[in-house]
Amino acid sequence: MAQFGQVLAEIGDFGRFQIQLLILLCVPSFLFPFFMFSQVFMVLDEAHHCSVAWVQNHTLNLSAAEQLALSVPLDVAGQPESCLMFRPPPDNASLEDILSRRFNETQPCETGWDYPKDRPPSLLNEFNLVCDRKHLKQTSQSVFMAGLLAGAVIFGPLSDQIGRRACILLQLLLMAIVGLATAFVPSIELYMALCFAVATAGAVCMLNTIALISEWVGPSWRTPAIALTQVTFAFGPMMVAGLAYGVQNWRLLQIAGSAPILLLSFYFWLLPESARWLLIQGKVEKAKQLMRKAALVNRRELSAELLSQLVPEEKGPLGNALDLFKHPYLQRVTLILICVWFVDSLVYYGLSFQVGDFGLDIYLTQLILGAVEVPACLFSIFMIERLGRKWSQSGTLIVGGVMCITTIFIPSDQPVVVTVLAVVGKFAVAASFTVSCVCTTELFPTIIRQTGMGLVSIFSGIRGILTPLVLLLGDHHVALPMLIFGSIPIMAGVLCVLLPETCGQNLQDTIQDLDQRPQPG
Repeated sequence: MAQFGQVLAEIGDFGRFQIQLLILLCVPSFLFPFFMFSQVFMVLDEAHHCSVAWVQNHTLNLSAAEQLALSVPLDVAGQPESCLMFRPPPDNASLEDILSRRFNETQPCETGWDYPKDRPPSLLNEFNLVCDRKHLKQTSQSVFMAGLLAGAVIFGPLSDQIGRRACILLQLLLMAIVGLATAFVPSIELYMALCFAVATAGAVCMLNTIALISEWVGPSWRTPAIALTQVTFAFGPMMVAGLAYGVQNWRLLQIAGSAPILLLSFYFWLLPESARWLLIQGKVEKAKQLMRKAALVNRRELSAELLSQLVPEEKGPLGNALDLFKHPYLQRVTLILICVWFVDSLVYYGLSFQVGDFGLDIYLTQLILGAVEVPACLFSIFMIERLGRKWSQSGTLIVGGVMCITTIFIPSDQPVVVTVLAVVGKFAVAASFTVSCVCTTELFPTIIRQTGMGLVSIFSGIRGILTPLVLLLGDHHVALPMLIFGSIPIMAGVLCVLLPETCGQNLQDTIQDLDQRPQPG
């Protein structure tokens, strides 16, 4: 009987077939960050003050500046208050009493807000996400992250049941439809509902692409292939910064970021299924057809005798998320990876969502933080092969945590220093993310790989809900968010020492194969 690894060696570990597949899978990885980070540019702070109807309805023959001074108090800096207005005078008040400003009691805005006339439509000024509605900015981000969590619950196990290809195609279709629909919402509540839906559709899409490419390449090329998908993901935030700078109307920006996914409809004919998954499902003939095609594209001779000896793998008794905690090896690995993914995501998105708080131009900062991820992902290829998986994972987490804690001690009048430290921290966390993808792919067997990756993504989604709430702690003490973003990665980095090392090993297909793994050391 022949194993899939033997056939893959004859097909070629990384030939033209795998290169074409990698290119196909890199495109969704490049496009998906739009949905994650575009909202940062749709809710940029802008000047605002109460819209006061009563002073506009009186025929006082006053200029706009005089009307503003008569209806809105000034703050300590001498600027109009953003969230307060003078209480409207009684209906029987005389013109003299009004102009003498005898009615100077203040109250919260009651009829909305006015914004600069030259500002394009944004989520903030169209849905009034200011003052007592300011929290809706963070709420909508948490709702998006909750959608990622829900999607991980749905699409992680679903990928193991219906296949990598079908799951990716379904997710791309849903992302395109819901993403475009979001551009036409009439309320912030409906916007958040569609954010939840598009996040659910896109959840673990990248993990499915990683699983698909990792199941088609050999051990020596697995790390570079996965890292390259991460590199294209890293270009995504840079694309978002440039697109948001050029298209500042939030509805047009939403359309510009969502429409390209429709162009991927040809994937239905080009994207192959995982032959390894097909064998696990007992679909041997379909797997053989794909292997013959791969060998043909790679211009390699595939032995008919070897192919005839290929038999379906035994599924074994395990196959759902609860079973991940029954096998001692899987139990240890799952718990550690849950911690790693939670921390990776918490710090990554924490730094990404704070892009406007470092003191420099938000578009430039986003561009820098996105650009630093590219060398981070490439560096991780070298680091993983030299240091191994677990030590790379441990080191990157600890370095990222130290950088976040260090920013606490930098004065606020040194934005360049803070940004540099944040960039180094983002570099470490981005590298850690790449290492996590490699480790997770290699540590879970094929039969429950996406179930396991979906489970760790659930906890990654939980951190997404918590990240905006952690940022709100900055209202109580400015150092609290970075203290949390710094201390937790250090603890997780120490925990990673307990992970098994998988460098240079073949992927395991069944639960029984795990018993042949070397013990961690």
